[in-house]
Amino acid sequence: MNPAREIRLILGDQLNHQHSWYDTVDDNVVYLLAEMRQETDYAKHHIQKVLSFFLAMRGFADHLKAAGHRVHYLTLDNPKNTQTISGNVQAVLAATGATSWAYQWPDEYRLDAQLKELQDTLALPCEVADTEHFLTTRSHLGDFFRGKKMYLMENFYRDMRKRYGVLMDGKSPATGQWNYDADNRKKLPAKAELPTAKAFTRDVTDVVEMLEQHGVETIGTVDAKRFLWPVTREEGLTLLQHFIDHLLPDFGKFQDAMTTRDWSLFHSRISFVMNAKLIHPLEVIRPVELAWRADPDRVTIAQAEGYIRQVLGWREYMRGIYWEKMPEYATLNFFNHERPLPGWFWDGNTHMRCLSHAIGQSLEYGYAHHIQRLMVTGNFALLAGIAPDDVDAWYLGIYVDAIEWVEITNTRGMSQFADGGIVGSKPYVSSANYMHKMGDYCSQCSYDKSAKTGENACPFNSLYWHFYARNREKLERNPRIGMMYRTWDKMDGEKQHALIEHAEHVLANLEQL
Repeated sequence: MNPAREIRLILGDQLNHQHSWYDTVDDNVVYLLAEMRQETDYAKHHIQKVLSFFLAMRGFADHLKAAGHRVHYLTLDNPKNTQTISGNVQAVLAATGATSWAYQWPDEYRLDAQLKELQDTLALPCEVADTEHFLTTRSHLGDFFRGKKMYLMENFYRDMRKRYGVLMDGKSPATGQWNYDADNRKKLPAKAELPTAKAFTRDVTDVVEMLEQHGVETIGTVDAKRFLWPVTREEGLTLLQHFIDHLLPDFGKFQDAMTTRDWSLFHSRISFVMNAKLIHPLEVIRPVELAWRADPDRVTIAQAEGYIRQVLGWREYMRGIYWEKMPEYATLNFFNHERPLPGWFWDGNTHMRCLSHAIGQSLEYGYAHHIQRLMVTGNFALLAGIAPDDVDAWYLGIYVDAIEWVEITNTRGMSQFADGGIVGSKPYVSSANYMHKMGDYCSQCSYDKSAKTGENACPFNSLYWHFYARNREKLERNPRIGMMYRTWDKMDGEKQHALIEHAEHVLANLEQL
């Protein structure tokens, strides 16, 4: 390898075309990217997730080369690939004789710790740069809420709106209202015309065969001849424009809707390209706001605000929680849940239609929207008392867009309430009534959504009350939950006993549901 002065490491989720590193072409700088077993094996990932990262990395390397930069790219099957970050950095430093190295702040705690250790090990100058992607620093949220008991996302979100001038009229929110969440919860009409999901088709057979030959264990399936995910900046921007042109007018009101009729509905599906940093959040936020301002009859404020809140508010908020609370956050288990995840979470073979569909779709596409994640799979795991470590591992592995900074805060926080209320003000649990209210799963299910006990009773119903009964000491003083306990206390003892007894039967037979 030709001599170089500096090696700059680029991780698989640091594919920012607009980073200041690339403003100047310097032949003395070598950019290092590597496909590594370290990253394929720390969790059992969906095959489409592994493919998405590898393809995005390869495309980014080609982009840098085309711009004139020196790039050293190690494919997984390269015999010189040590399969670890530390080993590859040291090998390339030795091969080039470089006298310094650099990296960008990683967004996962484990990688941050690994690179700090490597920095201490190497007796070389090291520059650490910002990724230049997020709208806040690692410490911003912690500083914003310093001294506060509650980390209210709404307060953070409003501050971000003001800070970046998004959906604002001067110092006031556009239209005089900050949040349109109440308008974002409509059920999809049975005869609603559904959009056609825009997909990209490329043959990835060679990469799939490489993974198989090297024994990389994955979950899920893939059509190797028609890989559908966007993995370049251009494809991501194309998908974003498709969303704005065709899906945004209906996104807000139907963003929580669930159906077996379609796998992506009105969702943008650009979370992977954003999390890989191929697209900057403002490149998403500004066009969505412009679509509303340009034609508020076509794209209402409720549709635009409902989407922007997820990017400007929730995404930045979750990253802030991650860096404020890690590494302790990964150990939190407020309810002391210990049950293992049922085996059917890995194949979808359950008689519960909502879970069978949400899991089956996840295995087929590496994707489910936020309500399927929160109120179907997450809801069941919380009601059933599944160990948060198991739930984390499943979510981290199965979704294409899952990187720990966003996965664990949503899973252990919002979904499982394992953090005791740092992220959510109450546990998000429901009976079958919510499933019926927001989707069409119940009409096709083997279980009866209305029955609370008995052989065909929907497991969600008795588990719901069992959850509240067993956790009364921890929850009854929560002001958002008091009504549940008042309802429970009004039930006669025989009915309470029947519900608890049936839930115990369900819990003892989770694998057979």
